[in-house]
Amino acid sequence: MRRLIRLVRPLRRQSGPTSPPTTNASKYGNSGGTYYRSAYRPPLSADQIRDRRFGVRRRGLAADEVEAFLARVADELAITQLELRVARDENVRIKSALRDWQSRQARVRV
Repeated sequence: MRRLIRLVRPLRRQSGPTSPPTTNASKYGNSGGTYYRSAYRPPLSADQIRDRRFGVRRRGLAADEVEAFLARVADELAITQLELRVARDENVRIKSALRDWQSRQARVRV
């Protein structure tokens, strides 16, 4: 069960020389469409969670319950990633519209 929790729960960020430098631009996705990610673990995809298998041990977890839980987590992750993508696209659209409006207002004042 602890392994499963470690898979689902993100790692705590450790400080050290191998930690990638963070800036506001890279952390919030303003530099070329890249987003900050930990160097320790790549992001999980829904398919990675669905395809994950665990060995069966005596007195271990019920495999069907683990698989059902992983399927649920994978589905929720896929939905969350889709919603995040939609929100980012909308954010880009709103920022562009704001820049256009500000440019028009600046031209009117001059």
